[in-house]
Amino acid sequence: MTQQIELWVDPACPWAWLTSRWLLEAKTVRDIEVNFHVMSLAILNAGRDVPEEYVEFMEKSWGPVRVLIAAEQRHGASAVEPLYGAMGTLHHVRGEKDLTKVIVDALAATGFDADLVSAATSTEYDDALSASHHAGMDPVGFDVGTPVIHIGDVAFFGPVVTPAPKGEAAGLLYDGVLAVASTPGFYELKRSRTKGPIFE
Repeated sequence: MTQQIELWVDPACPWAWLTSRWLLEAKTVRDIEVNFHVMSLAILNAGRDVPEEYVEFMEKSWGPVRVLIAAEQRHGASAVEPLYGAMGTLHHVRGEKDLTKVIVDALAATGFDADLVSAATSTEYDDALSASHHAGMDPVGFDVGTPVIHIGDVAFFGPVVTPAPKGEAAGLLYDGVLAVASTPGFYELKRSRTKGPIFE
């Protein structure tokens, strides 16, 4: 029976990008289906004491998630993964920092309506964005970031991994994640990061 994995992402987050690449790779060696949903770093960090440069980054991060939600509203949930994939490739892999250009080029690359770019600067979809964000984040609890995954009734932050494992290594990581997710009372396994995100 195919295992459904629910993944919440923000195109601005490199760690969510790496986790998404791992899960899509794991899908090639395990019987899983990965369903993409939208969360927002800006919503997550609202009211938190963060550095000024991060505040500026959060302001810019509204655009891509609003466009993802607008595409989902117009075309259905299946629109999220390809559009997110195009945005992530442009932003993380190719290093495009201008998020407006990321949106425009991603819409063109995926064939979605070009006028969706207008959602980036509109609040029209913010209620839907907030609902999607909280559906993913609230079950995990406080003091977590992204990525967030739901497997059945279990929701958790992570795994944070770099670079994204390939082939059977991706499957083995999935097996481990599934094992801890299915263990009653398991809450945390963590070590300090010594590397930044590696995009391959």
